[in-house]
Amino acid sequence: MRLALLRPLAGLALAVAGPAAASAPEGAPEPAPEQAPEQAPAPARVVVAFDRERIEPLIVEGVAERASGRAVAANDPVRIASISKLVMALAALRLAEEGVVDLNADVSDHLGWKLRAPGFPDAPVTLAQVLSHRAGLRDAGGYIIPLGDSLRQRLADPRSWYRDAPPGEAPFEYANLGSPLVASVLEAASGERYDDLVERLVFAPLGIEACVNWTRCSPGRIARAVALYRDTGEPARDFPGDLPPACAIPVAEGAACDLSGYVPGSNASVFSPQGGVRIGMVDLARLGQALVRGGEGVVSGESLAAMLASARPRVEGQAFFCGYGLGVQAIEMPGRPCIDPLFADGIPRFGHAGEAYGLRSGLWFDPESGKGLAYFVTAVPPRIGAEGASGFDPREIALVGRAQGLLEARGNAAGR
Repeated sequence: MRLALLRPLAGLALAVAGPAAASAPEGAPEPAPEQAPEQAPAPARVVVAFDRERIEPLIVEGVAERASGRAVAANDPVRIASISKLVMALAALRLAEEGVVDLNADVSDHLGWKLRAPGFPDAPVTLAQVLSHRAGLRDAGGYIIPLGDSLRQRLADPRSWYRDAPPGEAPFEYANLGSPLVASVLEAASGERYDDLVERLVFAPLGIEACVNWTRCSPGRIARAVALYRDTGEPARDFPGDLPPACAIPVAEGAACDLSGYVPGSNASVFSPQGGVRIGMVDLARLGQALVRGGEGVVSGESLAAMLASARPRVEGQAFFCGYGLGVQAIEMPGRPCIDPLFADGIPRFGHAGEAYGLRSGLWFDPESGKGLAYFVTAVPPRIGAEGASGFDPREIALVGRAQGLLEARGNAAGR
């Protein structure tokens, strides 16, 4: 792990020691004694294991917030980045089960205006296409649409679309911009704000206290936030001063940080559906446990089976997202030359990866054995191309490897 170290300039005293430096001027203060090197606080790392019956924290270490030195706890809430897309997809499946949305219908039916990719006026855009990153959307025009700006205008930008094929025929392209669109459609169809939707459909049924962009988390929960730091030590998100009562949603210049007049369906980007869920790893493991129980409390077994089946086929041309469907990723599928080994044990798993603001996170489960892990690690250097044999960072691979070792050791001990 690359840590920011305060390193004294070794050898400096020797370099200047000589006749000219032999004595200090009369009356000058005595030089301060040389200080021992000071190491930066250990980055926060948490891994929680689960199966159909149990949830168990395995690794809980490091500092949640550096200014106070507060140690991280197993269920301290952290911004889980793109695992948020899995939460959004589950909300969409729930609304589909309720008959509120149709995943294969034209989203224009709910938006109240006609959405089309430039150059393809006859090709409808569907929730299934967007959730699977096959609608032709791209992030080239930006995907953060602050309160006071227009989702419709952003989606009218030609830079936001693949230009050579219509939605449904466009190649897979992982695009964060699709999440504000999906969340806005869910809002428009239901009449509920996105933060209220995920609370009602996903978090509350499982007894989870989680939220998006802190809008529904209690003050006590916010006080336990895990601050995100870059590998340089620079604070990135959710550090003191970045948390409520400071504004926690993206707001356009000149607009007030006030959701009281927000109209559901107008621009759910303000809730950062692509990455803004704050949740502890014990609670994230509860979500994973519900999924290995067949969707219990969240979605029906039929919906979950369709979700997982959508991620099984090979996504051609992808090295990391080479198994991806309705908001869910499949890794280590047999016989695929992909750079997605994380567990490296020959077992395919489903879930989602997360990466943002120096954080790497994951929720992964094997529906056959019913076992899985929820984890995060902070202060990770930014990605630079393919990292060895995997699209995962070596630090998260090592963390998962430690967790696997602990589980194996406990299993061996129990079998004695």
